[in-house]
Order: sequence, then structure tokens, then C-alpha cells
Amino acid sequence: MVTALTHAAYFSAVYLLVSVIPPGFLGEIKAASSALLVVGFLGIWRYSWAMTNFARAIWFRVVAHPRAKARAFARFRESGVKSHCYVMVTTYMVDVETTQMVYRRLFEALARAKDGATVVASVVDGKDVRLIKTMFEMCPHDLSHVELVIDRIKSSGKRDAMEKALRLLARRAPSEHDIMVFLDGDTAVPLDLWEQAAPWFSDPKVGALTTDEAALIDEEGLFKDWFTLRFHQRQVMMCSMGLARHVLTLTGRMSVFRASLATNPGFINGVGQDYLDHWRLGRVKFLTGDDKSTWYWLLKNGYEMLYLPDVQSQSVETQPRPGFYDSAKTLMVRWFGNMVRTNGRALRLPARDIGLFTKWSILDQRVSMWTTLVGPLSVFLTALIYTPVVIPLYIAWVMITRYTFCTIIALFNGTWFPVTHPFILYFGQVVGAVIKTFVFFRLDRQKWTRQGSGGSGPALALYDRIKTYESSGYHVLAVSWLIVAILFLNTIE
Repeated sequence: MVTALTHAAYFSAVYLLVSVIPPGFLGEIKAASSALLVVGFLGIWRYSWAMTNFARAIWFRVVAHPRAKARAFARFRESGVKSHCYVMVTTYMVDVETTQMVYRRLFEALARAKDGATVVASVVDGKDVRLIKTMFEMCPHDLSHVELVIDRIKSSGKRDAMEKALRLLARRAPSEHDIMVFLDGDTAVPLDLWEQAAPWFSDPKVGALTTDEAALIDEEGLFKDWFTLRFHQRQVMMCSMGLARHVLTLTGRMSVFRASLATNPGFINGVGQDYLDHWRLGRVKFLTGDDKSTWYWLLKNGYEMLYLPDVQSQSVETQPRPGFYDSAKTLMVRWFGNMVRTNGRALRLPARDIGLFTKWSILDQRVSMWTTLVGPLSVFLTALIYTPVVIPLYIAWVMITRYTFCTIIALFNGTWFPVTHPFILYFGQVVGAVIKTFVFFRLDRQKWTRQGSGGSGPALALYDRIKTYESSGYHVLAVSWLIVAILFLNTIE
């Protein structure tokens, strides 16, 4: 009843916004008409792209994935090959309750891995070492075919931990039929992990796969609503990309790789020593974004990366900052920084090797951060220069279109949504675009949310200060040109 009332109030607000617009307003205010035409044109382009992804996602989930799954499982059964399951877990600054939940679920899942399993747990804290060993020894499930290796590491970063663990596993010379799970210490695996993942690697073209995700957040509020919406959006987009057999990221929370590829020296170097040579910033060593490094290595080497929409991992999410806005901003700076640092070099890969749709999707990541800003900037400039009446019209349009998209996303995921989702969707699009343009000119700024290390501290050297000023200057110049272009388009009669 409360939910129905909030949605009714939502549409009442839309009605009130529309009712304050004078009759014949668009015909009288040419500048406003031009602004709305620009917004409408870009909206048609963006929404047609969104509907294309929705259509692809439905086809993938209903038709393509079930057929491909049946073929893969049949091929795996007929081959009779053994597939050992290797797992690499990185645990750092995770609370005890979460660590217990994660390893309890992992050990139970590996007890069901028919061809044996090996776990390498990269752990910093001594108390975590004792906890994990105790849980392994006292596990109620049969782990006689599972080996646990504890790798005590320094707190020098996730990439260092992963590189060391992969070199340990490389000594075991895994075969091309074995699989390797990359797992964060705050993520619980599905109990049928091996059963669902191993058959897909019977196709030699498959290099890795990733799965659906869910967020475990106890406290109700905007942060939980934001993550719920993000993961529902992710399910749609990953299904669309799954149809191309080249997803745009191999999620760091949990992804599964062909073990022989994950222990390839080039792959290991890509995880531990990845970098970007930038014409202005020099060599930018990647601190975060290990999931983008693994994705890029497989992409450039011609391997397929699949998506399993019917298999789900669960990750414990906590706010890195006290408030919703600060938490969302902190996480988006890290996420979008990883994306921007990688998609530039991915764009240079030929479409014939990675697929035309994948190529266009990577390009869209680069373009959409600017086109998303055209709408709000056009309306703001029109309201500032000509009339503020365009503001209620624009707000009503945003509320209707975002509500429509939230409805489609919710139906695709078999659920419904709170009235906060349309607002959160718009927030994620606009604020996300602003942050993307920010990190685009500051590729050297990186920081883990659980670590104090990173590139966001005060620059002391003269050269670093110059780079900071340059980055701000280029950013301001780019936004200025965007505003000039909008003003020019809005004056066209």
C-alpha cells in the first residue's frame, strides 16, 4: 500500500510539473524549442541504443544462452575430461563475519567439485590465517580432495597479491581443461560453481566467464537502492554483451578463467605490472582495475568471454564514506577510472578481431560521457539566458523516461522497484558522466577504497603540480567547447 502511494505521488508530481507550463510555450520560445530539439535528438539516439541492448538481452536470456548452455554441457559430458578447480582468494580488511560467510560457502562449493580443487588464500592479517585454517579443518563437508594453501602477504596492494598467487599456481602447471576462480574476500560463490562453470571451457575459444551479481547490504536506504539498481542494470547490459560473447568486464568480485591462460606469463605480468603510456601524463602504472587488465589481455589475444545470467555471486557492500553522495562518488571515481584507462587501448583493437558490436560498445563508453551532459546543460543554458520555464518541462520528461526505463529493467529482472530508482538512475547517468570526464583527464589518479595508498594525495614535485594544472586546464577547455557547441545548436532556427 505504501509503495503504491509513493508511485501515485510520483506521477502527481509529474502532472503538477507539466501543468505549470504555459499553453503554446514551445511555439513561442524558439530558443527553448531548439534546446528541447537537441535534447530530443540525442535522447532518441541514446534510447534507441538502450532498446537495442534490451532486445539483445531478452534474446540472449530466453533463446541464445539456454541453447549455448545445452551444447556446452553436452560437449563436456561427452569429452570425459577432468577439470580441476583452482581458486585464488584475496582477503584484506574484511570483517570476521564476512570472512566466515565467504569461506564457509567456498568450502561447501568446492566439496562439490568432482575433479578436485586447490585454494590459494592471499591473507595479510594473522588472525585471518588462523580463522581460515580452522574453518577448513572443521568444515562439515568432505574436503579430502581439496587443498588449502595460505599465502601470507604484505599489504602492498591487490595486484601484488594476485601476481604472487598466480605464480604459485603456475608451478602446478594446470591444464587447458582446468578452471581458475578469481575471488574477492567479501564475495560468496554459488554452491554449484564448478558444475555451472567447468562445461563452458570445453570450447577452446572460451577464455573466461563472469556471472550475475547481487549485493548484500543490511541497512535500508539510498546506498542499498543504488546498488540494487546498478546490479539490475548490469544484468541487462551483460546479457546484451553476452550475445556477442565478449563482455566488457570480467568482474573482480568473482570471475572464472581457463587456468592455463591465467597462469600464462604474459597474463600474470598483465595483472601485476599493467600500465598505460600517456602522451601527457607519461607512464601510468595501474593500481586498481585488475579486472580490466585480465579482460584486456584476453580480448587482445582473441579469446571469448562469456556471461552466465543464471549463476549468481553475492558480495557484501559497505559504504566507504558516511553519506550516500560521498560513497557513490568515491566508488564511481575508482570504477570509471578503471574503465577509461582501459577502453582507449581496447578501441585500437580491430573490429574484425573483437566483433563490430563489441567495438561499438567500447566506443559508446567513450562518447556517452559527453552526450549525457548535453541535455542538462542545454536546459540550464536556456533557463539562464531565455526562460526558466523549460526546467519543469525537462524535469517532467526526465521523471517519465527514467520511470519507464526502471520499469523495463525491473521486469527483466523479475522484480519491482522503489520510487527512488528513477531519481537514482538519473543521478548515476549525469553524475557518472561528470566523473567520467573528470577521470578522463586525470588517468594517473587512483585509489583503493580500503587502502590509503594511491595517486590522489597532494603532489609535491613541480612536475606533478604542472600535470595537475594541465589536467584541470584540458578539462575546463573540453567542457567549454561542449557549452559553445550547445549554444550554437540552440541558436539554429
